[in-house]
This record gives sequence, structure tokens and C-alpha cells, in this order.
Amino acid sequence: MSELTVDAKQYLIKDAPYYEAISNEVELYESAYGVRMPMMIKGPTGCGKSRFVEYMAHKLNKPLISVACNEDMTASDLVGRFLLDKDGTKWQDGPLTTAARIGAICYLDEIVEARQDTTVVIHPLTDHRRELPLDKKGELVKAHPDFQLVISYNPGYQSLMKDLKQSTKQRFGGLDFDYPETELEVSIVTKESGVDEKMAEKLVQIAHRARNLKGHGLDEGISTRLLVYAGQLIAKGVNAEAACSMTMITPLTDDPDMRDTLHAAVQTFLG
Repeated sequence: MSELTVDAKQYLIKDAPYYEAISNEVELYESAYGVRMPMMIKGPTGCGKSRFVEYMAHKLNKPLISVACNEDMTASDLVGRFLLDKDGTKWQDGPLTTAARIGAICYLDEIVEARQDTTVVIHPLTDHRRELPLDKKGELVKAHPDFQLVISYNPGYQSLMKDLKQSTKQRFGGLDFDYPETELEVSIVTKESGVDEKMAEKLVQIAHRARNLKGHGLDEGISTRLLVYAGQLIAKGVNAEAACSMTMITPLTDDPDMRDTLHAAVQTFLG
């Protein structure tokens, strides 16, 4: 691997993110990066996809440029645009172009939220060409040897209107993520939030009850991220039921009956 430039070093993750491997995803990703394979990471909201990418970027000592995709994002938001300043017009690279130039890992989070005409611009970077045409500028950017593209999305929370085309999907290797097994999730919540193991076990049990309701009144179950939020409040002295209501019920649903069901689960395991 080539030596990092000054521009690249500013995107390094300085402190190691906490991440507990669920299976062999770390080894598989390292192998994929070794051949610069574009990667697709799929899994439910809050299960650790973004944390994993941060962890791998730090482990590999590679700069990471992350983009939170949304429905208003245009191709120019990714590749760049001309901007007006006091001297006239000036080209400014977008995050994808910057990553391709400096050899960073470019992480497009929740890629299905972006418009399909926007995602097409990544195609030349995900095959043997490894290049990015800047049509407005008349430049063809050849990707740095260390560049890798990573995308993520939640396959259980999308419609037919929000899915990747097969022509896009088949350019990537894939890793499936899910919530950790009970013992590991308890360990994660304990470590991340500061609560003791006994309280972490109760929070995980509540989450399991809620996850069983997915598709039966809930679009999404309680994520590991929300468990950590609840634990952090409890560790700060907030009443446990109030903390759970604030982090694990109110954000999840507006349906009164479903809220009552979740409150009952909280009372069952905390009572």
C-alpha cells in the first residue's frame, strides 16, 4: 500500500472504534479489501454496519469518507460541482471524487435512499475500469490503488421504489449483518453504555420481545444502538423505565396500542 498523503491523513480514524465481531466478517472484509472488491453491507437499522466500516478503516489504517445518502442527493453531491467565488468559478470535488483521488474507503450509507440516477455514477468505479468521469469538468479520474467503495442498506425496510438495480448489486461482494446473539449483545451494551451486566440483560430481553413484533405492528425492532442509548441514560441515574420509554418506545412507534405493548414489556423485565 502506498504512503498516505497529507490530504488522506485528515480522514483517518484516530481512535479505535469498539466493535465485537459476530462471525468471520472481519477476515472476509480484509480479504475483500486486499483485492479492492466493492462491498455491500446489508442489515437492520442500528445493528453495527457503520461501526463495522469505521472499525475496518481503522484496522487497515485507511482514510474513511462517509456519506449519509438521502432522496435529495444528486450526482453532483457525490462527484462535485463548480462553485462561484470572488475570482469566478472554481471546481470542488465531492466526497466520492475525493476518496477516489486520495485512496480512501468511500462509505455510502443507506444507498437505497439516493435516487437511482445518482447511484449510476458509481458504476465505473466498481468494475475493472476503476475510474470516475467528471463530465462537467471534462476530466477522467483514475481511482487511487487503495480506493474502495462500500455501500450499506437495510433490506427489510425498503419498498419496490427503493431498491438497487441488479446492474448495481452485481458489482459488489456482500456481507449480511444482524443483531448479535444474546450473550454478545449483552456484552456490547455493558461495554458501550456503562450499565452492569444484569441491567444489560434486561434491556436485551426487552429488545427481543420487540423484535418479535416486527411485521406485526412494528416496522423495525429495537436496535442495539437504542439499547446503548437506554443504558447510557440509566448509567447517568435516569429511572430505568423512563430511559426505556425515551429511547426504545417513543422513537419506534406512534401507535398507542403498540406503545402500550412495549411499555408492558419494559415493566415485565424491569419490574
